[in-house]
Amino acid sequence: MKEYRPTHVGTITKYVFVDSPDITPEELALKAYEISQGLMVKETCFGLQVTGKPEEVAKLIRQIREFDPNHIFIKDRGFPPGDPRRCRANLGGARPGFHGHEYEIPLLRYVSYGLEVSPEKSQEPMGVEKRAKLDVQILQRLMESQEP
Repeated sequence: MKEYRPTHVGTITKYVFVDSPDITPEELALKAYEISQGLMVKETCFGLQVTGKPEEVAKLIRQIREFDPNHIFIKDRGFPPGDPRRCRANLGGARPGFHGHEYEIPLLRYVSYGLEVSPEKSQEPMGVEKRAKLDVQILQRLMESQEP
């Protein structure tokens, strides 16, 4: 295998997954383009792909998560584009990681629900009856009646 020499030294890529009832990936992309200040922002079927210097990417991620924090999720990209260790041209088929995204995206609604339900709003699990506590005197009589 030939040695890999990255062309974008010092940059990182983050995936932004959008599973929101209030904002679409297209709307989020437009907002990201407006505030990106030179970062590479690419709209995808699941959200966005953001590439740039780590501190600039982190700043943009903080800003776009504010639009819907419980429904926008961030993930690191494992290998940079064109890396021969994981390039689609070398492997054929779907990009590495695509099938992982395909599995993870439907699970995001459960994570969103968990983020939205705060401890103050928590409810008893459905279908579970709350039983009255056993009276101490009844317990004591039961124990006395079972003595050998």
